[in-house]
Amino acid sequence: MMISLKRVNAIFQKDFKDFSRNYAVSTVIFIPILLGAFYGRMGVVSIESHYMLINMSFSMVAAFVQCCLIAEEKEKNTLRGLMLSPATTADILGGKSLLTFIMTMVVVFFTAFLAEYKPANIAVIAVAVVLSSVFYIALGTLLGLYSKSVLEASVIVMPVIIVFSLGGFVTLVVEKYPILQAATYLPNLQLIELATMVEAGAGFADVFVELAIILGWVIAAIMLTVVIYRKRMVD
Repeated sequence: MMISLKRVNAIFQKDFKDFSRNYAVSTVIFIPILLGAFYGRMGVVSIESHYMLINMSFSMVAAFVQCCLIAEEKEKNTLRGLMLSPATTADILGGKSLLTFIMTMVVVFFTAFLAEYKPANIAVIAVAVVLSSVFYIALGTLLGLYSKSVLEASVIVMPVIIVFSLGGFVTLVVEKYPILQAATYLPNLQLIELATMVEAGAGFADVFVELAIILGWVIAAIMLTVVIYRKRMVD
């Protein structure tokens, strides 16, 4: 599937202008950064604490902002125009995701920096962070396609923020209710497991399973998003 960089750039610039005018959504990106600065001053050093902040960055920026951007297009009835334009599915979804991806990377970096998180193997963590961000952006796009307005998007994405930000507490529930063992394969928990192994000296070969699981979530989320998007084209 060919991607037109010119069309992607045009959609990116339009999203940037819309996002900068929506103060209710744009201010959300500062919450993880402020919490990172707060945790850094407290001297918090546990992996679980660091990745609660990083997963919060994913859910509040990648998922929430992306969901609101898609919902805003639907609310203004401009998404239909994009769908009927010569732009391909890859052009539209790529362009609509580019701004969110850049913001997510910036927020995760500054959140980790201010929280004084220094991974033992930056390359492994970087790959895991990029894969995770793509998953959350796809999830945000999917939820945005189901939302009719920005207000509805703000509500529908709340369970995602709660579950994926505080996912570390899921392990406590799993210990009490073993039937929920499947929840340990959620991408946020796999990211924490991967980071823990990296701090113990693990390399790419040692965390292959965790990366593969996260990649599986990414592929599934993208495929489902594309299917729902194309269904919306013929609604």
